[in-house]
Amino acid sequence: MRGKHRVLIVAAAVAMLVSGCRNNVFYSHSESVDDRGWSLDDSRNFHIDITDTTQLYDFYVDLRVTNQYPYSNFFFFITTQHPDGALSSDTLECPLAAPDGSWLGRSSGRFVSNRYYFRKNVRFPQQGVYQFSVIHGMRDSAITGVHDIGFHIEYAE
Repeated sequence: MRGKHRVLIVAAAVAMLVSGCRNNVFYSHSESVDDRGWSLDDSRNFHIDITDTTQLYDFYVDLRVTNQYPYSNFFFFITTQHPDGALSSDTLECPLAAPDGSWLGRSSGRFVSNRYYFRKNVRFPQQGVYQFSVIHGMRDSAITGVHDIGFHIEYAE
């Protein structure tokens, strides 16, 4: 009986390792923000060429702030321009701190990194280049403490 348990445990461990090593990243790119602040009119643009309209994707927005960022959340306005020129807009709220003030996400030195679901199980309706324009949606015209933002797309499971 012990031998069967060992085989089962080893098989489960191998399955976890193999599934954990699967690379499901379709697109990932980050852009730095000026240390003096991210101006409301300074969009970050991500261009993504889509050839497969049958595949499902999960979208994320990455945000890295300094531990001196003054707010507990962050808002993004995201505009998608489709290959045919059609536009759609979304607002994404990103919590950065718990009610007690502790940072959410991964802290490393003076930086705090987070990844937020933007859309799940999305199928692109047309082939071509999509442009995702991201601006901050905060009340201040320039936001300090933001180090970089990124756009990350994975193949949906």
